Amino acid sequence: MKVFITGNIAESGIELLKENNIAITQWKENRQINRGELIEVCQGFDALVSVGPNKIDADFLNACKHLKVVALHSVGFDNVDIKIAKQLNIPIGNTPGVLSGATADTAFLLMLAVSRKAFYLHKKIIKGQWENYEPTPELGIELNGKTLGVFGMGKIGLEMAKKCIGAYGMRVIYHNRHKNEAAENEIGAKYVSFEELLEQSDVLSVHTALTPETKGKFNLSVFEKMKPQSIFINTARGGIHNESDLITALNEKLIWGAGLDVTNPEPMNADNPLLNMESVAVLPHIGSATAETRSAMANLVARNIIAGLKGEKLPHQVF
Repeated sequence: MKVFITGNIAESGIELLKENNIAITQWKENRQINRGELIEVCQGFDALVSVGPNKIDADFLNACKHLKVVALHSVGFDNVDIKIAKQLNIPIGNTPGVLSGATADTAFLLMLAVSRKAFYLHKKIIKGQWENYEPTPELGIELNGKTLGVFGMGKIGLEMAKKCIGAYGMRVIYHNRHKNEAAENEIGAKYVSFEELLEQSDVLSVHTALTPETKGKFNLSVFEKMKPQSIFINTARGGIHNESDLITALNEKLIWGAGLDVTNPEPMNADNPLLNMESVAVLPHIGSATAETRSAMANLVARNIIAGLKGEKLPHQVF
């Protein structure tokens, strides 16, 4: 059996595949493989590991219907046409759970960086603008006792909430399609309507999947309903917020700041005005980028591939 991998994954996953006598080919060029190349290459393989934003859509799946399994090196699967995959009986695997802590760490990092204007003030040092001490300009805001609003209280949202409670004694509210009773019992999180989430949150952290319902959800009309002193954090998917509306909201002081690990588009252009705003922090999608987490992800990817090639249910199957 042969698997094609569209990028580099941690050695733990590679070794596990080799131990199961699976032949491996990895895309080694310093660019994302394009659609035509991926379809052509996959004709000679039994399985695919998708690393990055490859579109596993209807055209791809119909052209590669011989594939026994597709394993995503991610928890998100918004780039996959699940309906067509089901029709063609191509199991799709993902990597939930193993990246929750690392991604929540990134959200927490962004929240703290935004609250103290850390990225902006660091750039002033680089530009030689660290001059005389002034007690009042460019002040940050404190987080103690504030309200954290979680949009999407799943595993990552719960980890973020725990960190905020432990560090700052923050009150936690959340909005989901359905109540998360486990989170309510474990940390005392309170379910609220979306409107209440906007009105009450001092920090609003996004941890939901990108779906037709959440695409562009955070637009100008939503930002207008948030507190002027609030911080918007998105470590989920860039498509969940409207970036031009976010810029407008910040310029018009509808919200206080924003921390982004995901942008729209990705990569972000170097001249994006968000990169030079005082109370904004942007990272290049590093949510799961720790050695431990990427190793765990690669291991789970390999286990999904091994199961799929054996005709077994995947350890973590999207459908």
